[in-house]
Amino acid sequence: MIKQLSLALMMAGLVTTAYAATEADVEASFNPYKNGVPSVAGLSAGAVITKANVEQFKDALAVGIYKMIKEGYYEVKVGATTQFEMNKAYVEATKKNLNTAKLGANNGDITGFVAGRPFPEEPDLNDPRAGEKLAWNYKYGVNWGDNAAIYPFFWKYRNMETGELERTIMMNMHFLNFKHRVQDAPVPEITPNPSDLFRAIYVKVLEPQDLKNTQLLIQRYDDDQKLDDAYLYLGFQRRVRRLATGQTTDAFLGSDLMIEDFEGYNGRVSDMKWTYKGTKTVLLPMWNHNDLKLTDEFKDRDGYKYVSFGGKGECFFDGTWQLRKTYVLEATPVNTNHPVSKRVFYMDAQLGNLNGAVEVYDRKGELWKVWTVGKSHPDHHLPLNKGAGIGIDDAFSMVDVQSKHCTTGQFKGQVDAKLNPADMFQVQFMRGGD
Repeated sequence: MIKQLSLALMMAGLVTTAYAATEADVEASFNPYKNGVPSVAGLSAGAVITKANVEQFKDALAVGIYKMIKEGYYEVKVGATTQFEMNKAYVEATKKNLNTAKLGANNGDITGFVAGRPFPEEPDLNDPRAGEKLAWNYKYGVNWGDNAAIYPFFWKYRNMETGELERTIMMNMHFLNFKHRVQDAPVPEITPNPSDLFRAIYVKVLEPQDLKNTQLLIQRYDDDQKLDDAYLYLGFQRRVRRLATGQTTDAFLGSDLMIEDFEGYNGRVSDMKWTYKGTKTVLLPMWNHNDLKLTDEFKDRDGYKYVSFGGKGECFFDGTWQLRKTYVLEATPVNTNHPVSKRVFYMDAQLGNLNGAVEVYDRKGELWKVWTVGKSHPDHHLPLNKGAGIGIDDAFSMVDVQSKHCTTGQFKGQVDAKLNPADMFQVQFMRGGD
């Protein structure tokens, strides 16, 4: 009877098989290429996947990327698989707090988490909550570290059929972890923190004039069951308004992105049902920024050059792709009125990020958008990022395959605590931002 009850609870996802992660698991999690890098016949560095040969390499491509290449929109250039060594303080925090994090009875419940990667053990297809554990690894992942900024970055809106550039927006974007900090003072938490926030994102538009000083603030609570707070400041109205929950799935500033799309997925663990679909060798856009074809069109004052774009409509970044150990993760919204039926993420096993390659499906279950963010190794980017142990988001492409439209992004990512003072992530700061 007890065995039958335990089995029933497992099937319901209320309990999971007990597994004590070891330091060997931590080593394997952060160093999956210790015994060699993945390989696929014909895909050595320098190879190019085109419409002519894409079928040969279909299994090594995310579904959305395969379709882009098959349609002749894009060609993937293969680079060597490289180690993206993780932030040392984060790895040490994972070891120190090994096995303290436990899932609760409900999706979105976690207890005992302190810092580091909560569940460094290899995911198991027989574990009904393996997908949820990967989602927690993402939420509490490095994800720009304790604090960083994309300072500045440029969004471009394009008609993919004609290549017409419809609009360019220049913004700054800032990230700050209030809790579970591992490296930058104060550790482990910024105080006071009366609302018990975990993380916040602040965005400010610099150009063009009609959108100048538009600001967005997202505050995420440590308690995943609490709804995020999101605020929008419109410069021409000179007032802050709180965004309703549903507005995070509206097009942001007329782009192809929702607020929920930021960083690959910008929502709560509890907003989605997470399913681990297996581990694959997949090409993901990861590179050394300084080795790429770069553009100086933005004339940055310190000489920094941004990733260039090409392909159909100039909707695709000119970056190289690496064969990576990848966890395929599917997320279906808990809210049945959500405009998305599911997202499929190709999660880099080493970095634990969700934005290398993402497919977004509409409510009818048809592919709607293909979302990719290319990452640079920090040691081959700006000098201040060297040794950060953080994959630097370097460029993005969000392609609406149904409307044949895209939004692209070119970043100057800076791991610099001075750019992210704690008071920047409060509503009062928005009101004083004119």
